[in-house]
Amino acid sequence: GNKIYKISSKELSQKAKESYRKENKKIGLKALVTIKKGEPISLKITSANSLPLYKGLEITSTLDYFPEDAKNKPLTKETIINQITKTASTPFEFKQVQIELSENSFIPKLSMLNELRRTALEDTYSFLVAKIHRYIDQSVTSTSKNNVVLDDMRTFMKTKNVSANKSSSNKISVLLQVLHLDWDYSKLEEVDNIYIPLKYFTNGKYSSILKVLCKKADLYIYMPTIVKGNYKNLFYNYVENAVKKYSIKGFVISNICNIKLLNDLFEDLNKYFKIVSNYTFNVFNSHTVLELKKLGVSRFTLSPELDKTTIDELCHYNYMEKELMVYGRVPVLNMNYCLLRRNR
Repeated sequence: GNKIYKISSKELSQKAKESYRKENKKIGLKALVTIKKGEPISLKITSANSLPLYKGLEITSTLDYFPEDAKNKPLTKETIINQITKTASTPFEFKQVQIELSENSFIPKLSMLNELRRTALEDTYSFLVAKIHRYIDQSVTSTSKNNVVLDDMRTFMKTKNVSANKSSSNKISVLLQVLHLDWDYSKLEEVDNIYIPLKYFTNGKYSSILKVLCKKADLYIYMPTIVKGNYKNLFYNYVENAVKKYSIKGFVISNICNIKLLNDLFEDLNKYFKIVSNYTFNVFNSHTVLELKKLGVSRFTLSPELDKTTIDELCHYNYMEKELMVYGRVPVLNMNYCLLRRNR
């Protein structure tokens, strides 16, 4: 009667490996291979597709070698095509290969054709990359709807270097990941914000602790990182009851769907509560900060993976309050289920 879970499959693993060992999306090209006596061997590449980027493509690669007369086994068109079309490790494929081959020609090594192909495709790639340019439409005015993001960025940049690091404005937030029934939380001092996981608001035996914590600092409900399928209805019930029973100042959200759930539950969410985005939002730059601002987030947590230079850069802006994790164990991995099939 035990459940058995298949955790590996040799066949599926092999298929998966094959799927990423080579480039699967290919761009069609034409090839003209010239192997004539008295001329260096060459490969000319042109486009075999209608993509604008490939318009005007014409790349020719040559090797400083002149074909000789074959003594035993002359070079064949089939052999040339077989070598030239080996493009598995590239994003290209030859849809059409044309061969100009002198009769009874010979080259000492087939690897010469591989080198010719490799050089030609590298030159093709460089040609295409050089054609890629990105431009900002200068005709867009500051009053245009399409320029909202640019206006936000200008406002964001203007706030740089405004004094944001005065010691008097610094606050301390504490996440109490585990609550202990036998601890005296009234001794907690010099803390501005306290984050408590949602599960503790669903269990009546922690009620007295939560009431004490409400008096010690601003209390926030710390949302789970992973949202399960049956979570929605439970969330509405638990959060609504918690807000009625305790002095909740806001929510720490761990993924973007939490915003949708909170907006569905509270008509004027940002009027009554502060929203803090957790480290799981991976805030790495000002663009992310702006998007969070539009979603109603009032404070964000810097990613623990940031380098010092980026942290300094983001901390120089007053566009939104920010938090930096300075002490504690950062989870390495969040999973939807327990590997040991035990509730924790």
